Amino acid sequence: MVPKIIKSILLVVIAATLPLRTAVAEQQNRIDRVELAPNLPEPFHMRDWKAVAAGYDRLAFDLHAQGEPLPLIWLDENRVNIDRTGFGISSYVGDYRTLNEIEGARVHESIATMGSVLGATLVGIDKTRGEHNWVQMCEQYYCSASGENLVLNKPVDLSGNSFWYETFPHILFYSLADRYPDEGWMDSIVDTTAKRWYEACVVMTDGGQKPDFNHTAFNFREMQPVYNGRWREPGSAGSIGWIQYIAYRRALAAGNNADAERYLNAADWCMRFLDDWPTNPYYEIQLLFGAYTAARMNAELDRDYDLHKLINWCFDRSVARQDMIMIAERWADHDVYGLMGSRRQDERGAGGYAFIMNTFVTAWPIVPVARYDDRYARSIGKWMLNASNAARLFYANEHPPSRQSSPDWQGDPDHFIAYEGIRNNWHADRPHEQLYASGDPLTEDWGPIETDFGLYGSAFVGVFGAIISPTDDEKILQLDLLATDFYREPAYPTYLYFNPYGVDKEVSIDVGPEPRDLYDCVSNRVVESGVTGRAVLTVPADAAVVIVVAPASGRLKRDGPRTLIDGVVVDYCDD
Repeated sequence: MVPKIIKSILLVVIAATLPLRTAVAEQQNRIDRVELAPNLPEPFHMRDWKAVAAGYDRLAFDLHAQGEPLPLIWLDENRVNIDRTGFGISSYVGDYRTLNEIEGARVHESIATMGSVLGATLVGIDKTRGEHNWVQMCEQYYCSASGENLVLNKPVDLSGNSFWYETFPHILFYSLADRYPDEGWMDSIVDTTAKRWYEACVVMTDGGQKPDFNHTAFNFREMQPVYNGRWREPGSAGSIGWIQYIAYRRALAAGNNADAERYLNAADWCMRFLDDWPTNPYYEIQLLFGAYTAARMNAELDRDYDLHKLINWCFDRSVARQDMIMIAERWADHDVYGLMGSRRQDERGAGGYAFIMNTFVTAWPIVPVARYDDRYARSIGKWMLNASNAARLFYANEHPPSRQSSPDWQGDPDHFIAYEGIRNNWHADRPHEQLYASGDPLTEDWGPIETDFGLYGSAFVGVFGAIISPTDDEKILQLDLLATDFYREPAYPTYLYFNPYGVDKEVSIDVGPEPRDLYDCVSNRVVESGVTGRAVLTVPADAAVVIVVAPASGRLKRDGPRTLIDGVVVDYCDD
């Protein structure tokens, strides 16, 4: 038997002598449903997602916008949880619903409101500057007045209704706290709520002995899990695991070792539950954060969670919510592969309904997985190429008036706000709805909502805007693997490039004026040394590279499966 350490050294030496294409091909794992997508989706048109995110920010935060039903934002003086002015952004354009809890107050949900703040932040817009500190105002969702002491979806809200609406607001809030450290009471709120979720984990796992997250929600007033008799959200172990792992990283950084140990235990309980769960538990986006957390714990702590199962579940048909799946087909002569939503297969006939929020948010935790396990780089790059091309179809300018539900609204001439979704044969009695841009409010006759333009989904365009940059070839994207990797360790700039063509391609990368080495995580080697300015990079045919822009001639060190340059991890998966 060859000792493991010697075997690892031999593999590194062999990989360094192989052609790059061979090393790449041998190491990649497949996301099965992504493999149904074409390498070159057609028709192809890539929007400038950074520009769309900046445009959305200007319109969404314009308190003086003119026209009906503008403005989309308003100031909230109810001061329920904090003694300062808050604000709201509609979930839909023309959303005039009111809250029962506060007489006369307009609905505003944290998913739309905090999502808009975070989306802008991701593309470099500082939301603390100007007349209003929009970041501090997000503290309005910390429901202290009710005694919940949780970040929930509305300023007056209660736990125990749906894990989805009770965990995602925390993920949004924690992510803002990462980007705006020491802002207001945010750090204190993160610490308090992390402890609350730890206490819930103790209950739902019997102190770690029997993890069970197969519930609808958790009622923090009674400290008991809830099943509403209609659906369960077992994938929420993923979002709760993310919350606990982030709390672990924060406690560790603060030197609070006892708290760090507790939070890490809870994160492990969540991942153990998902590891042992036999069927796809995807309900909403919660499982996505579980896949990311598993990848990160495997990479940083040498855990062995079944990432392959989890990441495939994120795209395959759910069992917990049976319509949910990645769309993998053409609608009305357009490739819509990669969009996230529903694919109905029942007595009402086959039909599809893709959602912009699910599509944008999926990129948030899934893209940085490639940093922690580069064996998924090709599949993630391929998915992003398809999804980011097809996502343009959520916007009105991609459709004639007959192919959209709200063609008369003229308040967004540059098309920064998207429809909630697009449908294809979703209703058997509506044959005209083929590649039809719409949403739930008008189609389902919800009431006082004037359009199907969904701000709660459009807000997250900043995820695409932060991750995606163009290269010399429009179909080879540069994906920033650090853009949505919150509370991470120090890292050098890290980018994924997927080449969808059948031949090798060259793209250029701007490394700045100082000499840099380009390390490829997929082939586990430095591919360019001492480059400056715009360096030329070869991406093998039908393959991906993960390039770390590291200091030139840095000291390279192996630490188990990890590779470090000048003490900074550049490769977590040196296999």
